[in-house]
Amino acid sequence: MPFYSASTSASGNRAIRGHIVTMTGDPFVMGDNDVLVDIADGCVVIHDGIITAVGPYDQVKDQIPTGTQIDHYRDHIISSGFVDSHVHYVQTGIIGAFGAQLIDWLNEYTFVAEQRFSDKEYSAAVAKIFFDELLRNGTTTALTFCAVYPDSVDAFFEESVRRGTRMAAGKVLMDRNAPEALLDTAQSAYDDSRVLMDRWHGRGRNLYAVTPRFAPTSTQAELDVAATLRREMPSALMHTHVSENLGEIAWVRSLFPKSKGYLDVYDQSGLLGPGAVLAHGVHLTAQERMRVVETQSAVAHCPTSNLFLGSGLFHVHQAKNPKHNMTVGLGTDIGAGTSFSILSTMNEAYKVAQLTQYPLDAIKMFYLATLGGAQALGIDDKIGSLEVGKEADVIVLDPSATDLLAFRSAQVTSLEEQLFVLATMGDDRSVAVTYVGGEIVYSRDGNSPELKLKEER
Repeated sequence: MPFYSASTSASGNRAIRGHIVTMTGDPFVMGDNDVLVDIADGCVVIHDGIITAVGPYDQVKDQIPTGTQIDHYRDHIISSGFVDSHVHYVQTGIIGAFGAQLIDWLNEYTFVAEQRFSDKEYSAAVAKIFFDELLRNGTTTALTFCAVYPDSVDAFFEESVRRGTRMAAGKVLMDRNAPEALLDTAQSAYDDSRVLMDRWHGRGRNLYAVTPRFAPTSTQAELDVAATLRREMPSALMHTHVSENLGEIAWVRSLFPKSKGYLDVYDQSGLLGPGAVLAHGVHLTAQERMRVVETQSAVAHCPTSNLFLGSGLFHVHQAKNPKHNMTVGLGTDIGAGTSFSILSTMNEAYKVAQLTQYPLDAIKMFYLATLGGAQALGIDDKIGSLEVGKEADVIVLDPSATDLLAFRSAQVTSLEEQLFVLATMGDDRSVAVTYVGGEIVYSRDGNSPELKLKEER
């Protein structure tokens, strides 16, 4: 499973040919057929990491500069890279920790594991594993929590710069209700975050995210600091949790008795708005969902972790009601989530939707995993779909990755059915190649970028 650091080819040009599938809008609002781009023999033309042409091969081949490398993937699907809109890189080592709901799980596993990230060398080692897993699973952008320690943030972004990826992350802010070794203060939270923001936001393709863990671990003073940081750098994101677990909601109510509810704690602190990504939102009320829409905030739907911790079922049909349509992306929520695979996450999202009497189709699932996630992070002008002017983060999906998948794919009669089969049966083995900025950074079959050359114009 070779990984490669992103680099620029000698000419800066590349073309990727295959069955192109991408979305240009929100199918929950516009309808599947109006947003789906389906080009059976398509080509994505790339110059210096930016898409310069997309369309049927016969129509764009004359736009491919002479000498350009053309990677031709017959019988494969070419998609924009997946976006993981909520994950914890510092919880990579506790995936599959048995037997607890949210608060107990935090105390027994998470808070213990995160203390190891005071060590920069350890943080760097985990960051490498984390990026390997993302790229192996076709995830080219993620919004992640780091630990409270600044070294954990530096390690993450240093790895992102090395890989050439577009990532978003931030130091966790928490000044109460956690082990002493994991606590900061409102002042140190501001000082450390300000340094990290100045160092990393906008460096390479990186974005900083102001990251109060969740309301129970922040005093009002700490939430006020988070709001100050957001005002000082409005282009930074804000990343936290909301309404994941019923016990958590009751705890928030006891800690903030003057608030109208969990979401209102963030609202009154000035933390909602464009670029605010709220993980889970399982138990948001109708009024709270309206407020998410009004403030142009976003929610990360994390079905695998919600099921694993028994937190509840996210009602995607309520969240994506066209009359008050929330911006929603998919999150793996490693380590309560049990897989880095966004395909596996789609599978769980489908099952959760079924349990809420909503048939979530494949077009909508792929939208949530790509353009929906990019919209949640406010970077859909840069990533999330295969369109001219966007960054060339591209994945190649193999519908015949396993014997059973190949057999099942041979029976499909439409693209929608093929995508649904990939979403319900696919995993990391279905990701053949991952491109970042137009360069191969992962190849399942072990071929070097040079050996992936299929033809040349």
